[in-house]
Amino acid sequence: MNHTRRGFLKASGGIMAASAVAATSGIVRAQAQGPKALGMVTEHTLPNLPYPYDALEPYIDAKTVELHHDKHHAAYVKGLNAAEAALAAARAADDLAMVQHWSRQASFHGAGHFLHSLLWPTMAPSGKGGGGEPSGLLAERIGRDFGSLKAFKDQFSASAKAVEGSGWCLLTYRPADDRLVVLQAENHQKLSPWNVVPILPIDVWEHAYYLKYQNKRDEYIAAWWNVVNWEQVAKDLDIARKV
Repeated sequence: MNHTRRGFLKASGGIMAASAVAATSGIVRAQAQGPKALGMVTEHTLPNLPYPYDALEPYIDAKTVELHHDKHHAAYVKGLNAAEAALAAARAADDLAMVQHWSRQASFHGAGHFLHSLLWPTMAPSGKGGGGEPSGLLAERIGRDFGSLKAFKDQFSASAKAVEGSGWCLLTYRPADDRLVVLQAENHQKLSPWNVVPILPIDVWEHAYYLKYQNKRDEYIAAWWNVVNWEQVAKDLDIARKV
């Protein structure tokens, strides 16, 4: 990722900002074609994992991490690039009959890319940054907004378990009232408000846990707390509060 994480969160403004994903290799201007110039086209790229595939063992197995990153996340990057290229070509050709289709594709794949890019750094090997408890301002805000760390974890876990079908549970910062709130997202982009900045996501699509936990989502969620990188979450809260 060639942008800072600060730029990543600032650009997002919320989990629906599919076209503002910061994990890109650069922006190229295509040649003019048709009645209009093609305009700017972003080439989004898959960010590197910040740890080896087996770093989250035994809580998240190496094969799941490999497939999750190299196949599933990569597919969202590919889909986002294809959707944005198709939209650019349609604009240039004044052929916007498929604009709704490609806009939906850009939203789905862009939100998937955004959330996965946020996910990887907010996990770390247990005992080497992952697990334990938050400290400092993050701990204070969790206590203030949820009553206690246990109350927060109970609500977050229940919310993650209750996501209908495929989706995410997210700890977010809401600038309007300076609060931390827990939200759900179906798929990557549905049920997503505009006025929050995500700082801690858990992916509850089955591809995130099925090889090890089968359909036991609750066991996966309980294990996941052992790899939460609270230091990174605290940094992202600090960034979000300054946006």
